[in-house]
Amino acid sequence: MAQQNEKMTATSQKRSRGRGRDIRPGTLKRLLGYVSQYRFRLILVGICLIVIAVAQALSSLALQTMIDNYIMPLVGKSHPDWGPLIRLLCGLGAIYACAVIASLVSQQLLVVIEQGTLKKVRDDMYTHMQRLPIAYFDRNEHGDIMSRYTNDTDTLRQAISQSLPQMASSLLTMTAAFISMCWLSLPLTLLTLVLTFGILAITRIIVSRSGHYFVKQQKDLGAVNAFVEEAVNGEKVIKVFTHEDATKKKFRALNNSLFTASSTANAYGNIVMPIINNLGYLIYVIIALVGGASLIAGLANPTLHGMASITVGTIVSFLTLSRSFINPIGQVSQQFTMIMMALAGASRIFQLLDEPVEEDHGTVTLVNAHIAKDGTITPADHRTDDWAWRVPIGVKVNTHDAELSVAKDAGRAAMAQSVANADAIADLIGSAPRTSKQQAGAYTRLLGDIRLDHVNFSYVPGRQILHDISIHAHPGEKVALVGATGAGKTTITNLVNRFYDIDSGSITYDGINIRDIAKPDLRRSMGIVLQDVNLFTGTVMDNIRYGRLDATDEECIAAAKLANADDFIRMLPDGYETVLSGNGEDLSQGQRQLISIARAAVADPPVMILDEATSSIDTRTEQIVQQGMDQLMKGRTVFVIAHRLSTIRNSDQICVIDHGRITEHGDHDQLMDLRGEYYQLYTGALELE
Repeated sequence: MAQQNEKMTATSQKRSRGRGRDIRPGTLKRLLGYVSQYRFRLILVGICLIVIAVAQALSSLALQTMIDNYIMPLVGKSHPDWGPLIRLLCGLGAIYACAVIASLVSQQLLVVIEQGTLKKVRDDMYTHMQRLPIAYFDRNEHGDIMSRYTNDTDTLRQAISQSLPQMASSLLTMTAAFISMCWLSLPLTLLTLVLTFGILAITRIIVSRSGHYFVKQQKDLGAVNAFVEEAVNGEKVIKVFTHEDATKKKFRALNNSLFTASSTANAYGNIVMPIINNLGYLIYVIIALVGGASLIAGLANPTLHGMASITVGTIVSFLTLSRSFINPIGQVSQQFTMIMMALAGASRIFQLLDEPVEEDHGTVTLVNAHIAKDGTITPADHRTDDWAWRVPIGVKVNTHDAELSVAKDAGRAAMAQSVANADAIADLIGSAPRTSKQQAGAYTRLLGDIRLDHVNFSYVPGRQILHDISIHAHPGEKVALVGATGAGKTTITNLVNRFYDIDSGSITYDGINIRDIAKPDLRRSMGIVLQDVNLFTGTVMDNIRYGRLDATDEECIAAAKLANADDFIRMLPDGYETVLSGNGEDLSQGQRQLISIARAAVADPPVMILDEATSSIDTRTEQIVQQGMDQLMKGRTVFVIAHRLSTIRNSDQICVIDHGRITEHGDHDQLMDLRGEYYQLYTGALELE
């Protein structure tokens, strides 16, 4: 299991590096970049918040005028005139109404901004994830990846809809309150600022401690999700080996770590408001005492508009404004902890978005083709029975590997055919291979000729897995890879479809280096049936059609019959329209595998890779399926990985792989005559382990 160990080593190294990170630099800037796509709505929200802040400040300032000019003159009068006071109260009511309308509008706008931003983030994550190499999913737990779509995006929702608007509103309220306080009394404002700095010092200490734990909380939450997802998928194995207690112990350790981080973070975050509120009340009392003493002593009261006297209305209005100035400090501090948690989640999201995508510099593409009797190849805009490679200028094609058929017009077709004939003769007499450069718009027929030439590969640099692998699969041949688990068989097929790139050597497909073929086109030319079956939520018909989305129902049914899956599918409650969920857990392993084979059959690719495709099927069913598989493989180049050697006896080539090397190579009869490792495996003298 050498290559699996290398994958695990890479995984552990990746995790250890990831634990040392907190919030990535530039996270807030990138997050604001997503929000800024709603600039017009953000401007409207800002205007609404300003209206709300100004309305609060004006209402507080109006208290001075109302008390000193409208209420105090009425005290002691037998027939007071209530008209001016009522008009003032109506004006205040209008101000409050504007604030209410602004609040409603801002909340409606924030819903659009919040959900639109999250949609964009999720779209970008999923789009980017589809471009990531297979190695990324080997290195990262699937549950941790899922946590970025759920928990981390939820923290963004809270930040966008609550924390950021609340912070902006609090800062605007503080600004409006500060200007209003200066308008009423500069000495009392200075006293308020001095006392407020003490609150800020305490708040800074608390927030700095909570921020670290909020970051750790998001990481631990991802670890818990990853473990639960893994445990749910492997619940049968857990019960079979009675590992319930061991898994509970491990889960409790992860859950305790999450509990510690969450409780500590929220403990710090939740004490901010009570502390600031109580300190605010203390400041409230101090200002009231100082203001009352100044009123009694008749001290001068400098303001922004000149000297004024301290009145009862001034003190009442200033006390109200001081609360509007101090309370937002607690709100900002509390929301700051939520923003820290959101930034931690955003950092994990951007970490995924910053993962390097799968490199693809290939320019050769796959097209449906019409091939005339004279060899002329013309592209088709619909599916045909023939395929061709479109080879642009500068791409070399080794014409010795496969029959060359290049055509753009009749003249070029004739020339290409003569080159192909010359190469065929050269191949017979053992001449050295030749190469040609295709012209723009030239087409080479897809034949399925695949050659691995002195290939070396390692998952981790410096720790080689495959050593000098050379295999030549001629068009229509069946090549079997045999060997113990971990010998490197699946790795070889992963290199053919470029899930990984080789370290040295070359792999050619119809004489074209696969690095020159665009990955989607390369993989579109291959059908793969894996040992581990993945079915998707949907009907049986949908799962078969996954192999080719434009396949008709009749083609899907024909593919199911080819794989001998039609009989059991028709026995399902709704036949082909039976809805599968949970990876098709209601079906047996063999039935799921048959659907997987039908999915590959409907794709009808020129090349097939069968990785233990019949390992989950009983022997009797296997004989039936094998007949369908033989029909499926007819006329195609096929790579077969199998532990049941009886299934690959009729292979054109059999490669025995041992520790990443080809130790024996030939057909069944040749290898049996050698009486080597294959002979021992086939006769049961040596078992595959």
